[in-house]
Amino acid sequence: MNLPFAYWPVLLLLVIPALLLGWVWWRPDRRVVLPFDHSGTRKGLAWWILINIAESVPPLLLAVAILLLAQPQRMGEPEAKRKLTNIELLIDVSGSMTAQFGDGTRYDTSMVAIENFLTFRKGDAVGLTFFGDNVIHWTPLTTDASAVRCAPPFMRPEIAPPWMGGTMIAKALRACRKVLVDRNDGDRMIVMVTDGDSFDLYSGVDMEVAQELRNDKITVYSIHISDQSIPDSIANVTGLTGGDVFAPDSPESLKQVFAKIDKMHQAPMERKVPELKDFFFPYCVAGLTLLGIGMLAMFGWRYTPW
Repeated sequence: MNLPFAYWPVLLLLVIPALLLGWVWWRPDRRVVLPFDHSGTRKGLAWWILINIAESVPPLLLAVAILLLAQPQRMGEPEAKRKLTNIELLIDVSGSMTAQFGDGTRYDTSMVAIENFLTFRKGDAVGLTFFGDNVIHWTPLTTDASAVRCAPPFMRPEIAPPWMGGTMIAKALRACRKVLVDRNDGDRMIVMVTDGDSFDLYSGVDMEVAQELRNDKITVYSIHISDQSIPDSIANVTGLTGGDVFAPDSPESLKQVFAKIDKMHQAPMERKVPELKDFFFPYCVAGLTLLGIGMLAMFGWRYTPW
């Protein structure tokens, strides 16, 4: 049945207050004739109506209670929701990331800029991966950005394991690809922060990796924090996947780069299907109104045979 109630069979109980209302309005005349008074009595039509209205309050309250038990619902307004983007942050922790950049190291400044970037991407799923010669998936993809914000002190290049000292970008990108392809919902994006070149992207491997990422609809953005020029291999990967590569020269420009990435990869809005929501308000108002009328009626609007 297409009724706006979650438990519509409960509505069958409405027959009870209906019968009670019928008894109130159509029961036999309530005049009482005393032994010493055989004279006729006048009907007070106005009082009869008022008294019947007052006596109808309990059955009507019972009807409201039954309607509430049936859990009334209505269709909510359709909402526009920002489509989820799965973002894997890929951070270089090789020894060269300890070089000075602004008031801190390249690593420190990058993590501060990333924290600011996360404020733009509320609602997105963000994961954090550190890489050098090897890869560590530090936090899984999660909409709880605090997991990423708490990570910087634990994987600084100064305290990273010795086997994280180099730079193997192809290996790191493929590791992030494995993480992102498991997510069926939403867009996929890698934001990589590095300061070096990578020998494992040579001999056409960069194009192979880029094609793999493109096939899985993964967009790569790279931030090259270095005095050296941007390696062609990194430019090839970002360009083929639909992303871009940036070379900020100051902490402020680094923040602007993250802001630009946010604007370049805005998540589309998707229209949500309206959902059923509880709709108790009018029934509660009706019940409270009837309760107030019943209390007032108890002061005098009731039938008494004496």
